[in-house]
Amino acid sequence: MSPAEEERSLPLPERWPRASKFALSACAAAVAELVTFPLDLTKTRLQIQGEAAVRRGGAGPAVPYRGMLRTAAGIAQEEGVRKLWQGATPAVYRHIVYTGVRMVTYEHLRDSVLGKAEGESFPLWKAVVGGISAGAVGQFFASPTDLVKVQMQMEGKRKLEGKPLRFRGVHHAFLKILSEGGVRGLWAGWVPNVQRAALVNMGDLTTYDTVKQFLLLNTTLLDNSVTHSVSSACSGLVAAVLGTPADVVKTRIMNQPRDKQGRGLLYKSSMDCLIQTVQGEGFMSLYKGFTPTWMRMAPWSLVFWLTYEQIRRLCGVTSF
Repeated sequence: MSPAEEERSLPLPERWPRASKFALSACAAAVAELVTFPLDLTKTRLQIQGEAAVRRGGAGPAVPYRGMLRTAAGIAQEEGVRKLWQGATPAVYRHIVYTGVRMVTYEHLRDSVLGKAEGESFPLWKAVVGGISAGAVGQFFASPTDLVKVQMQMEGKRKLEGKPLRFRGVHHAFLKILSEGGVRGLWAGWVPNVQRAALVNMGDLTTYDTVKQFLLLNTTLLDNSVTHSVSSACSGLVAAVLGTPADVVKTRIMNQPRDKQGRGLLYKSSMDCLIQTVQGEGFMSLYKGFTPTWMRMAPWSLVFWLTYEQIRRLCGVTSF
C-alpha cells in the first residue's frame, strides 16, 4: 500500500486532527450554549440596567433594579418564553468560531509550543499563557458574531420601551451593522471583548486543564466523568470571577449607540467605560450579573466539557 493510500485509510481524526478537534469542540459548544442561553440573556439585561451613561445622555429613564430570577421571570411574562432564547442563533455562530479556534489553539500551544510531556504535570504559568493566548485569538475572530448576539438580546427590551426594533434577524443585523459602521463596525468593542476572553479562558481552560491533571496525578480518580465534572465546576467559578468585570464593560460598549463612522456615543474606550461605570454606579457595578454569569458558566462548563470529552472518546481522539 502506497503512503497516499495509507493516509486515505486512516480515520478522519488522524488525517485531519486539528479540523476534527475544531468540529468536535464546536458541536459540544453549540449544545452547551442552547442549554444555558436563557441565563446569558438574563445576565446581559442585568448588566445594562441602571446604566449611568444612558441616564446622563437622556436616552431613557432609570430602570428599576431586578434580581436574576425577577429579570428572567419578567422577560418570560412581558415578552414571552421564547424571548429567553432571543439572540441564540448568533450565539451559536459565535461559539462555533470562538470555541473551535480557542480549543485548537490551546492544544497546539500546550502540546507543540509550550512542550507538555505525557504523564507529567504542566507548569501553571505555561497553562496561563496558553489559556490567555487561545482566548484572545478565538475571541478576535468571533467578535462580529458576539456583537450581533449582544445587540439582538436587547431587542425585546427596546420593544417594551416603545422604541423601533433595529433588526429583522441575524443576517439583517450583520448587514445593517456593516452598512452603518463598515467592516470596522463589525469589530466594535473587540478590545474589551478580547480582554474578557483572555481572562475567562485563563479561568476556564487553565483551571480545567490544571485541576484535571492534578486530580489524575495526585488522587485515585480516573480520566472519567467524575474528574471532568470536578474540573469543570472549578473552571466555571474561576472564569466567572475573572471575567465578569470585563464582560460588563464589553456588553455596554457593544450595546451603545454609534455614529455613522462606527464610533461610540457614550464611551470613548473600554477604559473610559470602566471609569464611568465605577464613578457613576460604584465598584460593585462591575459585578452586575455575576450570579447568572456564574450560574451559566458552571452548567455551561459542565455540559461542554462532559460532551466534548465524550465526543472525543467516541471519535477515537485522545482525552483533552
